[in-house]
Amino acid sequence: MNTGVIVTIVLSVILVIILIVLISRIRVVKQTQKLIVERLGAYHKTWEVGFHFLVPFIDRIAQNVSMKEQVSDFDPQPVITKDNVTMQIDTIVFYQITDPKLYAYGVENPSLALESLSSTTLRNIIGELDLDETLTSRDLINARMRSILDEATDPWGIKVNRVEVKNILPPKDIRDAMERQMRAERERRETILLAEGEKKSQILRAEGEKESQILKAEAEKQSMIRKAEGEAESILKVKQAEAEGVRLTRQAQAEGYKMLIDAGLTKEVLAIKSFESLEKVADGQATKIIVPSEIQNLAATISSITEVAKK
Repeated sequence: MNTGVIVTIVLSVILVIILIVLISRIRVVKQTQKLIVERLGAYHKTWEVGFHFLVPFIDRIAQNVSMKEQVSDFDPQPVITKDNVTMQIDTIVFYQITDPKLYAYGVENPSLALESLSSTTLRNIIGELDLDETLTSRDLINARMRSILDEATDPWGIKVNRVEVKNILPPKDIRDAMERQMRAERERRETILLAEGEKKSQILRAEGEKESQILKAEAEKQSMIRKAEGEAESILKVKQAEAEGVRLTRQAQAEGYKMLIDAGLTKEVLAIKSFESLEKVADGQATKIIVPSEIQNLAATISSITEVAKK
């Protein structure tokens, strides 16, 4: 093998090696990533989304930073309340990296630093609250922790979005006492609810009886009114019938007397007939003559009827 062939082979191998090295230095940055690039050991730039190339033997990727929101679930931390009750509390921190350079160079271990800061902040906050306030003030604890952590982690390029108290675990004797208290409270509420239910039931029953009596009295009242109205109407009809009978009787009498008068039986004729009858009576042996009152009043009655008929 001659020298020319050997040189060609060597050059080909070198070109292949160079090509492999150049290809290996190509980087494609994704949407949710940012790359921290160092040149000769110093910070050079932060690569955004797109196609990039590292200078061989000079540039290197110092850190690949994820821009997604991240979650750190820390182990339960022993804390002491204001009234000297020791309990276990674990928290969850939701954070996001806002400045990759500060995140890469601000603190040695950001996750460990955030956990330690969260633990000390939680102890300080719980130390200002008693047991009851701790159990009922989760929103207050979350808000204060988020505010403190967000301010403290700002130099590290971290934005704390939310902090949640995951669990609060008091000592066993405290839990037993709380359970007894809750049981007594539930029993008290049950007794109150039963008493209120019985009270409402009695009130409704009394109101129902009252309304029933009112309706019954109203019905009796209406019945009596209708009965009275019926009796009044019956009496009125009887009186109207009697008045109509009297009127018809008088009308018939007037018509009868008129017919007598029309037939020639005037007052004088009736008087003469009466006297003739008395004369026949006087022919007897009686020494006294009693004139009936009807005969005495007959002339006056006929005279009145005659005047009525003329009208």
